[in-house]
Amino acid sequence: MNWIYEIFTNTQINLESVLLRLILSLILGGAIGLERESRYQPAGLRTHILITLGSTLIMLVSIYIPQTFTNFPNGDPGRLAAQVVSGIGFLGAGAIFRLGANVRGLTTAATIWISAAIGLAVGAGLYWGALLGAMVVLFVLIVLSRVERKYFPDISNKVLRVHFKSADFETDAVVQILHRYKIRYLTLSVKQMLDENKSQVRFSVKMPDVIALKPLFREIGSIPNVSEVLLGQD
Repeated sequence: MNWIYEIFTNTQINLESVLLRLILSLILGGAIGLERESRYQPAGLRTHILITLGSTLIMLVSIYIPQTFTNFPNGDPGRLAAQVVSGIGFLGAGAIFRLGANVRGLTTAATIWISAAIGLAVGAGLYWGALLGAMVVLFVLIVLSRVERKYFPDISNKVLRVHFKSADFETDAVVQILHRYKIRYLTLSVKQMLDENKSQVRFSVKMPDVIALKPLFREIGSIPNVSEVLLGQD
């Protein structure tokens, strides 16, 4: 067992240490990437593996340079690592996108950033820190996400359009139904087609993503003169 201890405590950059750190980086990055892939996120398995591998390799190079080139005794292994921390933000920003009034991809962007940090830790030989860090990340993504969905459901900004068969429209009745479903409307606008004797009411609403839509549509559709109910992004 001494050889295992020596491998994990070796601070020299050689073939064994490089191979160990790259393999560990692949495993940890792959574990986080699999979780993101299972949720159909834009940055999935391969992206997170490449991020952790790249960060590990950069950290290995940072340590290798002052160890190999002894005529640079004041080399700072943290300089290249600092560039990873700042540069990874550009990649994370690519995972964030705006969908109407909603923002998506923030969690994936955070996993990209933490994957780079885990890769740096592996490259520096901080194995336990990288392992514990990856375990905490998976706990947050898998366990806490279930708690969050149960007690704090996602709220999205959407647009509800209610079409009426005549120029008469019942906004108060629609608002009462929205309140019962804990849907908060922000603004409403009314459009009347006088030549067709029809009207349309447009509600900008904030609503939980897990709401039951069939009962909601059924209740709104039961309002007199309602001909169509549409729900979508702005």
